[in-house]
Amino acid sequence: MGFSIKLAPGVRIRASSRGIRTSIGPRAARVHFGAGRTSLSTGVGPFGYSTSLGGGRRSGGGRSATSAQAAYQRQLAVQQRQAAQAEKEAMARQLADAFLRILGLHRVDFPPAQRPLAPEPPAPNRAAIYAHHEKHALTGIGILKRTERAAAKQRAAASADAEVHRRWQELKAQQAQWQRTLDQHWEFLRRNDPGAVLQSLAEAFEDNEAASAAVGVDGAEVSLVLLVPPASQVIPEQMPSRTAAGNVSLKKLAQAAKADLYKQFVCGQVLVTLREAFAVAPGLASARVVVLRNDGRDVYGRPAMPCIGAFSVTRDALRGIRWNDADAVDILNAAAREKLVNQQGRSKELGPVDLSAEPDIVALIRVVDLEGLASAR
Repeated sequence: MGFSIKLAPGVRIRASSRGIRTSIGPRAARVHFGAGRTSLSTGVGPFGYSTSLGGGRRSGGGRSATSAQAAYQRQLAVQQRQAAQAEKEAMARQLADAFLRILGLHRVDFPPAQRPLAPEPPAPNRAAIYAHHEKHALTGIGILKRTERAAAKQRAAASADAEVHRRWQELKAQQAQWQRTLDQHWEFLRRNDPGAVLQSLAEAFEDNEAASAAVGVDGAEVSLVLLVPPASQVIPEQMPSRTAAGNVSLKKLAQAAKADLYKQFVCGQVLVTLREAFAVAPGLASARVVVLRNDGRDVYGRPAMPCIGAFSVTRDALRGIRWNDADAVDILNAAAREKLVNQQGRSKELGPVDLSAEPDIVALIRVVDLEGLASAR
């Protein structure tokens, strides 16, 4: 409801529920003010136009700008959530790969060593040898002396064949000598000669993830020392999972689960080292492995490497194992004829082993170059 009063030509007052509004001016250029806003209108004939002059409530354009800004903020938030989810997905894949690698360490296979064969030497280059002899044979013989040149080429060919034969015999003799050297080393390896076994194992262990060293051979048994990093360096802090809605979730790994995974890691490294040693040295029948943990240095600057395990395993005990079906801890528990470990606390984590009653292990550790072993990785 409202009413309108014309006070004078070009001046009109309108009252409505929105308030009092006054219009001044002719229809072609009329100013309206009051009711919280001011505007200008114009109209000629059947057409009209009106615009706000500021103040009062926001126009429809202002509402559109606000709506656009809100839509942009919503889109930005969606993109940020998607980026965070993608980052979490990538982290989950990396964690899953890390766990799978730890659980599959012991499944690395090593082909057994075979008698090495000296490679066949390359055949002498007859064309180059003949060219050399031909050049010398034709020296001083004119180009028009065809008969003499033909005879010279025949002599060059015979000389080249003789040199090729001589060189080939020399190469075969070198191959035979090399083969004798290889056979001698192979025989030493088969007989468990300490020098041959330790040299071969040192070369094989050079690229291992965990530093390993063969420190002695007694008959058909080898003594090995394995240096592993602490759990904090190899076991992730989080475990990937999914929520009921299917979203990726990264949960903190419980201490007991971390301890179990570290045992899988240590046992996996032990089995990898054993499998490689038995593959490289075919004469070995058993191996003793002492596992040290690299805890850095003590307060005196000396290497802090407590023993966290010792195992004795025979070659025969590893035959027939279904490597792809069993985990490293179960395999080592079944295969080791002797083992020494110390599981501590409720989480059963591996702790330092008391060696007060193990003089042989203490003596074995003393002959190891701990500084060199630590610097190897």
